[in-house]
Amino acid sequence: MSVLRRNNVKVVGSGRRAMVFAHGFGCDQNMWRFVWPAFAEEYRIVLFDHVGCGGSDLKAYDVGKYTSLEGYADDIIAICRELDVTHGIFVGHSVSAMIGAIASIQAPELFDDLVMIGPSPRYIDDQEYTGGFSEAQIHELLDFLDDNHMGWSQAMATVIMGNPDRPELSEELINSFCMTDPEIAKRFARVTFLSDNRADLARVTARALVLQCSEDVIAPQAVGAYVHQRLPDSAFVLLQATGHCPNLSAPEETISAMKTFFEARDPERRI
Repeated sequence: MSVLRRNNVKVVGSGRRAMVFAHGFGCDQNMWRFVWPAFAEEYRIVLFDHVGCGGSDLKAYDVGKYTSLEGYADDIIAICRELDVTHGIFVGHSVSAMIGAIASIQAPELFDDLVMIGPSPRYIDDQEYTGGFSEAQIHELLDFLDDNHMGWSQAMATVIMGNPDRPELSEELINSFCMTDPEIAKRFARVTFLSDNRADLARVTARALVLQCSEDVIAPQAVGAYVHQRLPDSAFVLLQATGHCPNLSAPEETISAMKTFFEARDPERRI
């Protein structure tokens, strides 16, 4: 099976420069539906699902390959090479922000710019580093997922999404989590929450935009600031949006921040 079918790749538009969107844990490419149309006239939009998520081929899930974020980064590299992507833009949400960073290190010709929405290189606190969770809390979270996938999905979706005054957002995330194969979700969660990619940040050569929500339980402000400080060339924007999914809860603000970043990089270009 080709990588394009395996990862349920969709390509929209015919712009010379590609913009690749990567969803976060427990989600799929549909989570970008409010964002990517704003860029479709100028860019070639590439949407896909990580193996094990959405419309990907579940039979292609390999336990050995996907025990680290590098396995997911390899898929992004393969997709981009199949589509002849070079000097593109990578837009990654949550764990995919770091997956994209890894892909850009391994294949620097693919992306000139990274947009990292709610990134976290490590979720566990470590000495002077604040990740947002103690090691015990992360293992409790993972044990809860192991014991009760449905209950975990309902409880965590509300925490992740935030915005309690807009319950329809949490409901969408719950449905997305519940549609994910439970065994794959458990493994992907362990890779996500137990990884430590802090050392990778200094190796990123692409220009980066770090988008941080003002209230985010999953990736607090200290984490976004840490990512910004450790990247060699980055801009940092603190969004008014709350929760961990501004691509759903505040797409207009997300789009505006992205466009401002691109315009600052190339004043002659107006999107």
